Amino acid sequence: MTRFFTVEENGNGSRIDSYLAGELSDISRSGIQKLIKEEWIHVNEKPVKANYRLCFGDRIKVIVPEPKMPEIEPECIYLDILYEDEDIVVVNKPKGMVVHPAPGHYSGTLVNALMYHFGTELSGINGVMRPGIVHRIDMDTTGSLLVCKTDRAHQSLAEQLKCHSIKRIYEAVVHGNLKEDAGTVRAPIGRHPTDRKKMSTHSRQGRPAVTHYRVLQRFGSYTYIQCELETGRTHQIRVHMASIGHPVLGDPVYGPSKVPFKGLQGQTLHAGIIGFIHPRTGEYMEVAAPLPEYFQKLLARLADK
Repeated sequence: MTRFFTVEENGNGSRIDSYLAGELSDISRSGIQKLIKEEWIHVNEKPVKANYRLCFGDRIKVIVPEPKMPEIEPECIYLDILYEDEDIVVVNKPKGMVVHPAPGHYSGTLVNALMYHFGTELSGINGVMRPGIVHRIDMDTTGSLLVCKTDRAHQSLAEQLKCHSIKRIYEAVVHGNLKEDAGTVRAPIGRHPTDRKKMSTHSRQGRPAVTHYRVLQRFGSYTYIQCELETGRTHQIRVHMASIGHPVLGDPVYGPSKVPFKGLQGQTLHAGIIGFIHPRTGEYMEVAAPLPEYFQKLLARLADK
């Protein structure tokens, strides 16, 4: 893909990396600097350095090379299978496992494990990087995750996700003592305006998001809650709970930087129940993932305080 820009008066004297960071919202400044270093960016048909100062009328050519697709290999990784038939699989994803390959995580993912256990018996709608994957949960979130074996099943479940008819109930421990026994957070979620790695309820491109929560147990400074998603935005529960002053315990992105309990890694968030219409039978079914051991120990520890 090639893009062209002509520098207007307001860009005169700007560093080229700074200028392009404002023009190319889909590429980070470090990514732009990498393109400059590899001579994919030219000014007036000549390669330049990142500190090049632009002049009014300069013609910029930006070439974004096609990404090289890495080979994703099957890996013998244990899978806790909660349910399986000829169309779908529901797995209990452990803490610390990435769902599908991405930069920095091309091995050890759920997809690597799925490829070993099911081979070509996975839907191909999402391509070679995400075979069988119809939705995902965060690396440090545990619990039930749907995987599709056939394209027909994938299409059915993707449509259910799109119209928000799939039931998804999570359990979490949050900071603070919630005032109400139950409530709903209605706040749009989109990319954070300044931090590309975060989501926010203050984004101009936010999409509608609704989370219903209910208190299960109170521990003074912490509250054990159940959350049901009406929508499924990235980091939805983590963002919504933080937005009302009750971030998920252990969340390194939206919560306090200091972890109050030794050994706690990542957010205490568990995808407990997933309910859906089976793509072949047309009948509603639910699959539940038991609370992981670390979560049970944490609850016992909070109860003893």
